[in-house]
Amino acid sequence: MYNKKKIEEQDVINVFGMMTKEHYSPKTVEKVAKSLEKGGHSVKVIEGGMTFIDEMKDFMPKVVAGERPGMVFNMAYGIQGRNRYTHVPAMLEMLGIPYVGSGPEAHAVVQDKVMTKIVLQKNNIPTPGFWVFSTADDKFDDLIFPVIVKPKMESTSMGMEVVYNWDDLKVAVAKQIEKYSQDILVEQFIPGREFAVGLLGNGTHTEVLPIVEIDLEGDPNKIQTTSDKKVTPLGKICPAKLTKEQEAEIKKISLDSFKKLGINDFARVDFRMDKDGNVYVLELNSMASLGVTGSYVHAAKTAGYTYESLINKIFEVAALRYFGDSYLHPNEATSETIESQPLRSILRSHLRSHLSSNERLLEQLVNINSNVHNIDNVNRLGHTIIKRLEHLGFHSQDYHEFDVGNMIYLKNHETEENDILIVSHLDTWYENRDFTPFYKVGNKLYGSGIAESKGGILVMISALQALRFARKLKKIKCGILLISDDSLGGRFSKRLVHDISNLSNYIIDLKWGTPNGGIATSCSGITRYHIDMVHVRRAEDITKEIIPEMCNKVITWKKVSQGIPDARITITDFSAQTSYGKAPDYGKLSLESRYTSIEQGKKFDSRIRKIAKQKAKSNLDVHVAKQVTRDPFTSTEETEKFLEEIKKLAKSAEIKITPQHRFAPSSLCDVPAGKPMIGSMGPIGSDQKTPNEHIFRDSLIDRGILLALTINKCSRLSHEKTK
Repeated sequence: MYNKKKIEEQDVINVFGMMTKEHYSPKTVEKVAKSLEKGGHSVKVIEGGMTFIDEMKDFMPKVVAGERPGMVFNMAYGIQGRNRYTHVPAMLEMLGIPYVGSGPEAHAVVQDKVMTKIVLQKNNIPTPGFWVFSTADDKFDDLIFPVIVKPKMESTSMGMEVVYNWDDLKVAVAKQIEKYSQDILVEQFIPGREFAVGLLGNGTHTEVLPIVEIDLEGDPNKIQTTSDKKVTPLGKICPAKLTKEQEAEIKKISLDSFKKLGINDFARVDFRMDKDGNVYVLELNSMASLGVTGSYVHAAKTAGYTYESLINKIFEVAALRYFGDSYLHPNEATSETIESQPLRSILRSHLRSHLSSNERLLEQLVNINSNVHNIDNVNRLGHTIIKRLEHLGFHSQDYHEFDVGNMIYLKNHETEENDILIVSHLDTWYENRDFTPFYKVGNKLYGSGIAESKGGILVMISALQALRFARKLKKIKCGILLISDDSLGGRFSKRLVHDISNLSNYIIDLKWGTPNGGIATSCSGITRYHIDMVHVRRAEDITKEIIPEMCNKVITWKKVSQGIPDARITITDFSAQTSYGKAPDYGKLSLESRYTSIEQGKKFDSRIRKIAKQKAKSNLDVHVAKQVTRDPFTSTEETEKFLEEIKKLAKSAEIKITPQHRFAPSSLCDVPAGKPMIGSMGPIGSDQKTPNEHIFRDSLIDRGILLALTINKCSRLSHEKTK
């Protein structure tokens, strides 16, 4: 948001009061916008007039419970009146929209040079003596020449003039009162050297940029005027040639001034140093110029920032102030630029600082009861996730299913092939009577589906956000497939999973990891059966009952998998209806067969059907119907190579992982054989499909780092294959 030089009818209702003399050039506004776009953000440039609210309403994400709003990168100096810097921030606060830069209270004090000097003096921060003139005829007995004259509410050295006697002072004051319609600050002039100090950050993590000295060309009485800054800027020496003691003193005073005046995110402090080495704060600028020729940008480039990384760092420190808690962790802050940090360090810092806000998003996801038959809620959950991913550059395609919710396929690129495909599911098996809302106890986060899918989806979103912050996401061709029938064994999604994974170089699923850091290199196949039993009573077997007969069958079926590793026959539902008369007795049950190979699955199927046909002691008719089948995901050479790459990443980030066979099947069972794939890349969890299903909060960070590193690595491996 910015304000342009020429005021037009749509900017204000009436022209009233002092018009601002400060503006950014359209080129600078565009440069900032392009820098934010390169950082992965969706950007709109809006003029800071009276219509900006309507323009923001059309662009900003629609906020729902727990969803983070957009942010404003504020470059608006205001249009007219006193305290112009405060107008846009105050409006944004009223609207509840976060923004980059200081709040109205800090701007109000800093824009008023007299108030600034009073605050500095009260905090024992050195600043030149001063006097305030309301008219040219005001007199002060203690005034000492030379003095510098400037309007008290303007910036960028407007109106500055050094005078050496009372006659010239009266003329200068009268001229400035007429021009600026405000009181005039008359300040003791300090001959000597001039410095500008940029600050970036908040709280204990405020970075002091290298000190810039304004090259006064050997003239201690020279000053830098507005025309110098805009037309013929004086030279800059950075870092300034100072002793270690002088540098430390200036930096300390800068930080003290920044904090005492309540400034946020970024600012510039201007100094003069006299011939004896004493330094004095002249003023602060709570909206330090981001023009490419300004001292703030010059200092940032000396510190190693590019223009793009500086703009995105300013945005990021503001985002952390609103949404993160990284400033509570002293070890996180560093003066290293993003370009020079290891990716794992950038990811860890970002994920840790956003842990609280990510937990709030997870709560929102878990509290949507997306039972496989609750189609409206499944689609609602999908829509919530789409909105999050759209802000990261993903576009979505829905695959409609009438029996279950929509399947969703998202990509952040336009090509057909994905470097990596991430697979998860929207549905859960919990009926309304079984549903458990989100809650937490210590380091454990509980809720229906939190380990099976929703924790993994949160890990994915946070990993992609961290990759965008690290300037990596745009280089990665990432696909995401969210199915809605995992509880039904992928009955409707099989073909879709097969086809999309066939277009992807690497595939990952997001189910939970085990407490020992488990990731899945294989998982069991599954066949689900519905079995009906009918017992027709006869006079001679009136004492025969169906339930004991059913139990005998169940015991025999259970023995099929007995003693076989990673295989199991499970009875998931059992019910029966009996009578005392001659009416048929009826029973039904659901049986799951889990196996590690297709051959083993066929053997189990044959045994299950054979046991069903075995004659019972009574007249029992058994009917077996196969409902769902998922072939096992078996480890291959391609998967083992993929695993070795992930092991290297985990070791570099000091994250524990353990490859293992997973008993629970997933969409990986429907991926074509020979594709490199790994499962259980979601958070560490346990007790899935029970009221105690939970994940460990701290694992959201480590598993987010591991997933982000893996996504980035898959992109690099894919590009190497292409070459």
